[in-house]
Amino acid sequence: MRNEESALDIVQDAMMKLAEKYGDKPLEELPMLFQRILQNVIRDYYRRQKVRSLWTTLLSAFSGPEDDEHDPLETIESADSEHKSESPQAQLEQRQTLGVIEKEIEKLPPRQREAFLMRYWEEMDIAETAAAMGCSEGSVKTHCSRATHTLAAALAAKGITL
Repeated sequence: MRNEESALDIVQDAMMKLAEKYGDKPLEELPMLFQRILQNVIRDYYRRQKVRSLWTTLLSAFSGPEDDEHDPLETIESADSEHKSESPQAQLEQRQTLGVIEKEIEKLPPRQREAFLMRYWEEMDIAETAAAMGCSEGSVKTHCSRATHTLAAALAAKGITL
């Protein structure tokens, strides 16, 4: 965990789940239950972070260098957002855009997709990604750069502007 506040929140969430669901269990079972609950809460946290990182990375390819204050996540809202005031047409277009992005990620060459997902989905740093892929840090940077440029070009070719 890179952020102490997030780590504390995760531990607190795990403790609350343990107390709510397993408060009636024998004391000797609680450590193992807590460990499993904590692992699941950590996985859930990273899943949420992966999605945010993925969209930030993908959509940042559409903003220009002079566009520093642009938040690409403001362009596409999550499907479970409270802002359901969008028209059905806008919601359909958003779902279709997300589907196109997912398909384009699947079309990436395996090494580019692997590096891209490790770096931006798994939030691994360059050294960790290089070690996991068995290549140099420079290769990881190259694969990630090519992946983001390929995705941006593919989306632009389909007329998708964000």
